[in-house]
Amino acid sequence: MVAVAVLAAGKGTRMKSEVPKVLHPLAGKPLVERVIRSTQGLPVERLLVVVGHGADQVRQALAHLPQVEFVEQSPLLGTGHAVQQLVPYLEDYTGDLLVLNGDVPLLRPETLVQLWETHQQGNYAVTLLTALLADPTGYGRVICDGQMQVSAIIEDRDCTPAQRQNQRVNAGIYCFQWPKLRDVLPRLTTQNQQQEYYLTDAIQWLKPARAVDMQDSTEILGINDRKQLAVATQLFYERLRDEWLRRGVTMIDPDSVTIEDEVELAPDVVIEPQTHLRGRTVIGAGSHIGPNCWLENSTVGEKVRIWYSVVTNSVIAAGCQVGPFAHLRDQTQVGEHCRVGNFVEMKKTQVGPDCRVAHLSYLGDAQLGTQVNVGAGTITANFDGRDKHPTVIKDGCKLGANCVLVAPVTLGEGVTVAAGSVVTEDVPADALVIARARQVVKPGWRPPYMRNTSYDGGN
Repeated sequence: MVAVAVLAAGKGTRMKSEVPKVLHPLAGKPLVERVIRSTQGLPVERLLVVVGHGADQVRQALAHLPQVEFVEQSPLLGTGHAVQQLVPYLEDYTGDLLVLNGDVPLLRPETLVQLWETHQQGNYAVTLLTALLADPTGYGRVICDGQMQVSAIIEDRDCTPAQRQNQRVNAGIYCFQWPKLRDVLPRLTTQNQQQEYYLTDAIQWLKPARAVDMQDSTEILGINDRKQLAVATQLFYERLRDEWLRRGVTMIDPDSVTIEDEVELAPDVVIEPQTHLRGRTVIGAGSHIGPNCWLENSTVGEKVRIWYSVVTNSVIAAGCQVGPFAHLRDQTQVGEHCRVGNFVEMKKTQVGPDCRVAHLSYLGDAQLGTQVNVGAGTITANFDGRDKHPTVIKDGCKLGANCVLVAPVTLGEGVTVAAGSVVTEDVPADALVIARARQVVKPGWRPPYMRNTSYDGGN
């Protein structure tokens, strides 16, 4: 078992934001939550988040993670000072402590598992994550022997010319034997340019110390400004795209597609350019999504075609066609083999199998049976100014163009609604309803101002 401490107290002034740096989102989740998620492969016994700047906001953002314990750091006097605040919380703890930074969101779970397993197998006092960089400028250098035993960590500004040639850098991620670290924490001082307590200073008193090189150096990318956040976000999406491509998903233009990590895609799904899949979205085999689609927290069945459309918090069954320019939202459910066409919006609507809502319609709080055909321009008037009301359209109904169904209203099975009707009362099964004024034609009629003049056709 291992305790995890995530250091998330910093101000992040270079973000130039009222939002604490660790709460800026990367692919839909705060940076600090991304860091926490990277520990999912470990047997975590305790999870402590050190908060300072914007502490209440961080607590609120992580409130859905009940295992998190919050530790206050005030004032903010560096990484060593942050870890010192853990002492009262881990007073009787005798296991390992993994220290992570709340602004380093790209760590892979398998990397941290490798770090911890190496630490356990070698019984090291401290094991630190390192990376080999082509340009290590600005990073602290880790001095190791041939067995990766660490003898020193030297800050970039303190390196000799020879030491600057060393490409192995400190990632700032450590696994400690907590009792040994706890014993040396009081020895930290602020005798440095920043007048802060540095956690790296503790390494000199912890032996044996071991370094573990990571395979992908992008994992240690820290976020200090918006540009770095943008770079990290693209790296994150690129990883996910590469994974889905290996698993049998086709992307016509991968660089223009974004897929979040809770999305599930079946083999033979095709993703067209400028398509974005968010939240807990699931797409069935053989479906074709895009171009220019946004799907969020939605489930799509097999062999569905969606293009130029937005779908949120909804379910689309197998064999449907949606779009172009459709909007399905708020718990809409579309049955098998339906057509939802151009400029159709649905909200909290259940549509049975084999229905057609082909163009220019709004269905809100509606329930459609099977084989219903909704004519162009038809809407449900579901809002009375205070409350929303339901519309029920039973099996086999045919609605003409430009109809308005004023809720609450129910159409029985097999009802036909004449074009242009405004339906305000329930209609029994197998009926034709005509709810419009009869057409009146008055031959030879002109408006008063034209009665004594010759009509010139408007020229």
